Amino acid sequence: MIEPEQFDVIDLIVDVPEANLRAGARGAIVDCYSDGSYEVEFTNDVGETIALCALSADQFIVVWKAETRTWLPVSDQVAALMTRLPQEARQEVLDFARFLAQQKQSKEVSAPTPASPL
Repeated sequence: MIEPEQFDVIDLIVDVPEANLRAGARGAIVDCYSDGSYEVEFTNDVGETIALCALSADQFIVVWKAETRTWLPVSDQVAALMTRLPQEARQEVLDFARFLAQQKQSKEVSAPTPASPL
């Protein structure tokens, strides 16, 4: 698991109705507490704070690391989500990923090759 740190950017993976936030909302960690919770600020498009709330690490995934100033690869984000799913759901995700890979391979095999110009 990627350890959340101050100034990392996170995506919510659950709704937080008391703060009027939906899963997928993006915020920045502004403080890390000793009890393992994190103060996260959510802003609108012009940078105004719309919510400031304490969250536990199981409510979000880190998508950008402030220390390295890099976005995490999608594979790392998926892996972080997978650890929070029950085994049956993990298997469903794996099955779906296999299905997508198979579809991609089928399209590549059946794609017509361009004819050479005369």
